[in-house]
Amino acid sequence: MERKNFLKSLMVGAVSTSVLVDACKKDTTSPTTTTSTSTSTSTGTTSGCSVIETETEGPYPTHTPASYVRSDITDGRTGYKLTVNITVNNSNNSCNALSGALVDIWHCDAEGNYSEYGGSGSQATNYTTVHFLRGRQTTNANGLVTYTSIFPGWYTGRATHIHVHVYNSAGTSLKVTQIAFPEGTGTALAAVAGYTKGMSGYTYNATDGVFSDGYALELATITGSTTAGFVLAISMSVPA
Repeated sequence: MERKNFLKSLMVGAVSTSVLVDACKKDTTSPTTTTSTSTSTSTGTTSGCSVIETETEGPYPTHTPASYVRSDITDGRTGYKLTVNITVNNSNNSCNALSGALVDIWHCDAEGNYSEYGGSGSQATNYTTVHFLRGRQTTNANGLVTYTSIFPGWYTGRATHIHVHVYNSAGTSLKVTQIAFPEGTGTALAAVAGYTKGMSGYTYNATDGVFSDGYALELATITGSTTAGFVLAISMSVPA
């Protein structure tokens, strides 16, 4: 199902869980946005650098990402604090830092819900008029952007993840990808344990429809604790 048709179905009627999971699987076509057209559709190697995997943008992309230029994206959502550090490198320039790039991120809240969507179908709670856990920043001279957020929860059919869309300074899409979380004993994921939802029915990376074919370059490093908060760090190379 194409993403635009999926989003239309969210507005006009109920969507089954199987449709949601299918919509979250790998997208092999260029992502469509309100501001640009994607120039990169697959993982590859450019100038000796490994380009981070491309993933689907949907089914809950930010409607108007340029409207949410901010580093603190919590917007009142409760959860364990998560500082997100993303470093963007240019695979066409020996993986040197890419400054001036626009980086959008978005993810679900502790209960697995997204802002800007809901009210029917796969997300019963209506959050169509709010914009929590979405934001845009511009990379500095070191290619770095930093966000203050909360540790994401999860929803049926997906492992815990964060969506990322990188544009150049002119607004041309360079990469749509997702950040995967380490799993297992001693990890932040195990410490959070799905908040009050628990981990019963959780989909792990190996069987996730997006990550199951490989996510080595998408796997973040996460340190910290539930009391002190967590810090996520990831470096990603994109062709610019």
